[in-house]
Amino acid sequence: MKNIFLIILSLFLVTSCEKEIDLDLEDQSGQIVIEGNITDQAGPYFVKITKSVAFTQANQYPAVTNAQVILSDNSGQTETLQYAGNGNYKTSTFAGQPGRIYTLTINAEGKQYTAQSTMPQAVSFDGLEQDSFLVAGQTSYTLLPLFVDPATLGNRYLFVYTVNNNPKKFFSEFSDNVNNGLPNQRPLLLPNDDSNANDIKVVAGDVIHVEMQCIDDKVYTFYSALLQLSGSGPGGGITPANPPSNISNGALGYFSAHTVRTRTAVIQ
Repeated sequence: MKNIFLIILSLFLVTSCEKEIDLDLEDQSGQIVIEGNITDQAGPYFVKITKSVAFTQANQYPAVTNAQVILSDNSGQTETLQYAGNGNYKTSTFAGQPGRIYTLTINAEGKQYTAQSTMPQAVSFDGLEQDSFLVAGQTSYTLLPLFVDPATLGNRYLFVYTVNNNPKKFFSEFSDNVNNGLPNQRPLLLPNDDSNANDIKVVAGDVIHVEMQCIDDKVYTFYSALLQLSGSGPGGGITPANPPSNISNGALGYFSAHTVRTRTAVIQ
């Protein structure tokens, strides 16, 4: 079945695996797919609305161009987003702030879709610590994000990282269920496979850009499900299921209000 959208994820587990995932989901062609983000950084913020396609169609997702998209928060702030092309709707004056509850309301093709996301407080991202190991004579690298988890249980993190100027993104989600209130001990495994033309193998001199997001529990559940889906099925295939969305009325995708902190490391 054709993927609804391409998501590249990595997860450092006991088995230390990293891979690009072409996520084959349920064939639910014609469904609304929503990807919305708001951060504590300066806008504009974007909400992308497309439609899923059947596996027999080309890997091109039709844009929804005539939707009404409204973003609001529990402080009284509200804005109707303007269409910016390619299914993207953007804000002009809206400002994200930790601690607020954000509501996304979309009216499209006779249906209404809503979602809420609470932006957590930011956690200080203090740096990146490099390590390496050998497998069959080949060097692989890891980066340990340096941060101290707050004492209150329930913090959730998403790390998004890229290599040099390559647009390919890798994702890894963390929770504090094991390491609550302590310095982080879980590294990011950097890509180490160049067997295909589109693959990446990190080598000395590469520049790694890492974005740390503090996310809410429902967004964490969404990304955790993607990781679980990526490892299921025969031969590493995908179970025909969709990750649980935090958007109502059967929409696919997610709406995330999160903080952003960034760090860069040069592999030595």
